[in-house]
Amino acid sequence: MTDIVVIGSLNMDLVVAVPRLPKIGETIRGSDLIRVPGGKGANQAAAAALLGSQVLMIGRVGQDEFGSSLVQKLSSYGIDTSGITVDPDVVTGTALVAFDPSGENSIVICAGANARVLPKDIDQYEDTIGKARLILLQLELPLDTVCRAIDLAVKHDVPVVLNPAPFAQIPVSTLRKVSYLIPNEVEAAQLTGIDVRDLPSAERAATKLLGLGVDVVVITLGKNGCLLRDRHQTMHVPAPTVSAVDSTAAGDAFIGGLSSQIALGRPCANSLRWANCAAALTVTRKGAQTSLPSLEELNKFVSELDATQGEVSADRQPKILMGELRSRVIERRRLRRKRAS
Repeated sequence: MTDIVVIGSLNMDLVVAVPRLPKIGETIRGSDLIRVPGGKGANQAAAAALLGSQVLMIGRVGQDEFGSSLVQKLSSYGIDTSGITVDPDVVTGTALVAFDPSGENSIVICAGANARVLPKDIDQYEDTIGKARLILLQLELPLDTVCRAIDLAVKHDVPVVLNPAPFAQIPVSTLRKVSYLIPNEVEAAQLTGIDVRDLPSAERAATKLLGLGVDVVVITLGKNGCLLRDRHQTMHVPAPTVSAVDSTAAGDAFIGGLSSQIALGRPCANSLRWANCAAALTVTRKGAQTSLPSLEELNKFVSELDATQGEVSADRQPKILMGELRSRVIERRRLRRKRAS
């Protein structure tokens, strides 16, 4: 059984370091341009695979140098790339990334082949989706394609992890089918109309998203960690302090790391801390996939934190497992379908 099926984008990131992010209409000098494999879908697939999950990637690239390089890189992580179509009629997706000395970045996406992943392309993988432990989606593919993938997962009682980035107005009928929604502060604000600037406002936004039918909401809060909210608990897990170099792919590292823990059914508090640590390691390095930690690196980092700060223990956090949440999600889905029929 595949642990995680990732349905998402593959981009070649063209990255340049700048002394500061430019203002509108301003031209500034940057460093030499470097090419780094990226795309939210591919990054999250790589993050989960590097941390030990069996991952299958579904997506599309062009028949060009960027496309072949991206597929080869994912294969090197042990990812099953049989779901990636090579399209001779379109270029591979590209992202233009500028980052400043503090690690903040500005990104422009050129969709390319990603825009040609259609609902009918997802239908041919229904059997694969139905056998996965969970599917992981973002919004760099057409929205109707994402909605189709979610429908197929729900049909087979497979939990859905959705990262609503880049932001799009998601139909409430689709949000109701999402098992784990993982927005950042900006995306949570865009989805709810609530200005997310601290823990209380993040909790209000998460509560509103639960009211729309989402089962579990995890809002990432940058250097302040993350907040999990479901119908039984609210949990804030702070992030470790590190010296940030480049924030590119930090969110993808978090989501890939958390998804790997959901698939394994690990304790919630430890899973969130694990994901925070994956993101923290990522911001200490430059690039997207090149900055993602391996399982060995993350285990070492977490062990060092445990030695100095103490492990996240059951007496300090609720004894809730990701596997228990997953079971609750599946059971709620079944009850909803039964009532609807």
